[in-house]
Amino acid sequence: MARNSILGVFAKSPLKPLEKHIRIVSKCSKELVPFFDAVYECNWTTAGKIRTKISKYERSADDLKRELRLELPGGLFMPVDRADLLELLTQQDKIANKAKDIAGRIVGRKLEIPATLHQEFKQYVARCIDAIEKAAEAINELDDLLETGFRGREVEYVSKMIQQLDSIEDDTDNLQVTLRKNLLAIENELNPVDVMFLYQIIDWVGDLADLAERVGARLEILLARK
Repeated sequence: MARNSILGVFAKSPLKPLEKHIRIVSKCSKELVPFFDAVYECNWTTAGKIRTKISKYERSADDLKRELRLELPGGLFMPVDRADLLELLTQQDKIANKAKDIAGRIVGRKLEIPATLHQEFKQYVARCIDAIEKAAEAINELDDLLETGFRGREVEYVSKMIQQLDSIEDDTDNLQVTLRKNLLAIENELNPVDVMFLYQIIDWVGDLADLAERVGARLEILLARK
């Protein structure tokens, strides 16, 4: 984004660029759904193409993050603390980074996911994406929060979304426990090195939901300070 362009966005609302960033992050992470569909079928050509798409979204998010850090005003020009917004931005950006890492590791090793785990893995990935979507939904209320002075029903509405996000993250924890348990049951049938990387991928996918919850937690801190 050009310097003048982002300054123009800030002139309209100091929080709009943060909302734009989480939308890019959300698009990036949602590409993991078709990515894993290709992985289940061992279609490495399609998986590689989607990995490239994920990387492009991650770079876009990273570029916007740098612009925000440089241009985000402070002091009397900001309705909320600049440091809080920068920390929120950092947590958002980590989601895109993690999505890129997941896709890169799987394609790099052509890591196959055992067929007996496909259905559970689909549910797990989908629920982690749900967490990111809920975090994005909450962040996209920032402008409305600004208009209401971070008070009243809008705060209650966003607080409820953060609670829903916490509940979704709990679901992902439970799904992860089940997935790890079922992988343990068949790991003797698999290549030991692949097993190690499968556990890592399970953890990294869970990190997506954890990071989304951290976004909600940072937003909650921001609300508490108003």
